[in-house]
Amino acid sequence: MDEPPDGVLHRRDRMIQLTLTDTDASTLIDILTSYLSDLRMEIADTEQIDFRQRLKEEEIIIKKIMVMLTELQD
Repeated sequence: MDEPPDGVLHRRDRMIQLTLTDTDASTLIDILTSYLSDLRMEIADTEQIDFRQRLKEEEIIIKKIMVMLTELQD
């Protein structure tokens, strides 16, 4: 079986490392903040329980990433 190209993530438990400049990290935080706002509206508007749960899990992951990025900038 062919190996996926570098940077392609196929398993949830695989750890990856990403190198960002301060500007890159700040931009990523801005992007995630904007997306998080949209995601919260989607969660509120979603009636399907399973889909809403997946969105909430995604929200938790995004918040975790944002905390890590913010801590690294300090």
